[in-house]
Amino acid sequence: MKTTQSLRRALCASLCIAALAMAGCRKAPDAPGGGQAPAPPAAPKALVVGTDAAYAPFESQNERGEIVGFDIDLVRAVAQKAGLEVKFVNTPWEGIFNALAQGDRDLLVSSITITEERKQTLDFSDPYFDAHQLIAVKQSAKVTGFADLKALKVGVQTGTTGDEVVSKLLGKTSTQVRRFESAPLAIKEMESGGVDAVVIDNGVLVNYAANNPASNLRMVNDPAFQPERYGIAVRKGHADLLAKLNKGLADVRADGTYDRIYASYFGKSPSDSGTRK
Repeated sequence: MKTTQSLRRALCASLCIAALAMAGCRKAPDAPGGGQAPAPPAAPKALVVGTDAAYAPFESQNERGEIVGFDIDLVRAVAQKAGLEVKFVNTPWEGIFNALAQGDRDLLVSSITITEERKQTLDFSDPYFDAHQLIAVKQSAKVTGFADLKALKVGVQTGTTGDEVVSKLLGKTSTQVRRFESAPLAIKEMESGGVDAVVIDNGVLVNYAANNPASNLRMVNDPAFQPERYGIAVRKGHADLLAKLNKGLADVRADGTYDRIYASYFGKSPSDSGTRK
């Protein structure tokens, strides 16, 4: 009988020790309601915007290496209206469309002219800027129109609409067409005598002349140049993103933001310069 009582006491002691051990290993209580504490909301993913920052005043880099310009300010304003986060990444023009196609960029803003050929592989926002080509020559050059370039060496930026129109005039494989990575390089080559003329978008050429008065270049306009319109490019099928961008564009036009940004770069309102809305 004494032995039985001892066994019972030992068994009770073991059970108490086990219970205490279980209590010490118990995890912290769950959040009220029995569920796990909710995870903090994820920060919105910034859309990566590709831009060739060598096309002032639309996109360029300042002395601190920051990407600035008309296109940059406009897309920031559009994104704010659309509730989007954006991050700009300098992307060389020659690879900019491939970067979008591969998913390395979510959208492009880089003074991209909307063309039927590009619309085969890209979707574009509503147009945000009207442009046309201009010819840059030295003051002494006897050039009065586009046809006068047939016997000259002409500089263009590779893959631009300026490249396209000059290639049609002189032939795509003509050695008279000199292609450069950027518009400023083409203009510098003309100033040094490497080419006789440059064909480039009007906004870029006017801005260059204003900021480089010593260049003493002359600008020639030709009615044969077709009007062009810039758009924001996205990958094919991204209808939701495109709708948000178009809504943001409409909003910045409606509240005057577009006009203020335009005037800060071009010194006048879009209506004064002939830019359509």
